[in-house]
Amino acid sequence: MLVVAGPTGVGKSELAVRLAEHFGGEVVGADSMQVYHGLDAGTAKPGPEARRRVSHHMLDCVEPGNDYSAGDYARAADAAIAGISARGRLPIVVGGTGLYLRALLRGLVQAPGRNLELRRRLNDLFERRGCEALRRLLRRRDPLAAERIGPTDRQRLVRAAEVALSGEMPLARLIQAHGFAEERYPAARLGVDMDEALLAARLERRVRAMFAGDLLPREVDSLLAAGLSPRANAFKALGYREVLAWKRGEIGRADLEERTLRNTRRYVKRQRTWFRREPGFRWFRLTGDLDADLPAIEAWASVELAARNQSA
Repeated sequence: MLVVAGPTGVGKSELAVRLAEHFGGEVVGADSMQVYHGLDAGTAKPGPEARRRVSHHMLDCVEPGNDYSAGDYARAADAAIAGISARGRLPIVVGGTGLYLRALLRGLVQAPGRNLELRRRLNDLFERRGCEALRRLLRRRDPLAAERIGPTDRQRLVRAAEVALSGEMPLARLIQAHGFAEERYPAARLGVDMDEALLAARLERRVRAMFAGDLLPREVDSLLAAGLSPRANAFKALGYREVLAWKRGEIGRADLEERTLRNTRRYVKRQRTWFRREPGFRWFRLTGDLDADLPAIEAWASVELAARNQSA
């Protein structure tokens, strides 16, 4: 298996397609928002032309009203990879959602199963008293998890509190005990990034395109009209949450694109921090000219894949 990871905007999707064409592979997405059906304008999904060139998996596979965990992803991606391998093709996993890649490559913590009634009550607490009330509860039960989880990350806060209140070991200690040491696949791991100024220009073009002709706001309107709750996990995607903030009157229309761009840059920083901690990646700096970048990447991947085939 070949893995292609890195921050958003560097061109991972087209690189994965070119590698799939070169090695006879199929692409498996590892993006927590591209899994949602109907989220297109703001998620940079591979388009119809890329999907005609090579087969893609783990795109548009979840309805946007459903929550989707890293465990759900790993199980579905396992099935996709097994099918690709059975066809004699090379699975090429590509994405920037670090937790999805970690779950797939190194396994998940064996935490207690979902307690739907407890989860409902925790979500009710969030609705009635806000995020800080949930964080205070978690600080009492699992202070390390409360420190690590983002202040507005509702899904992860609820899950950590659910585990903490289940009577089992707190989630942060479960994660420490697990260590993510298990290697589930003999994967060649390719990391790609690029010069700061070049990536900044690409991110700006991407965000401007999302809002050209009100493309993203109109998609949000369609999702809301179809009955999707503004609190749906899918609306955590970059651009979508900013559009909702605009619709609530929290920001002006003139600020919408700038806030989305600022938050996208912050997300890139978090991705880089995450991937620096992940072992086993060989990093390449892309120039924006894929034809020039490909020969060195293909040469490295050929050697790495051959070595893993011999040891398998």
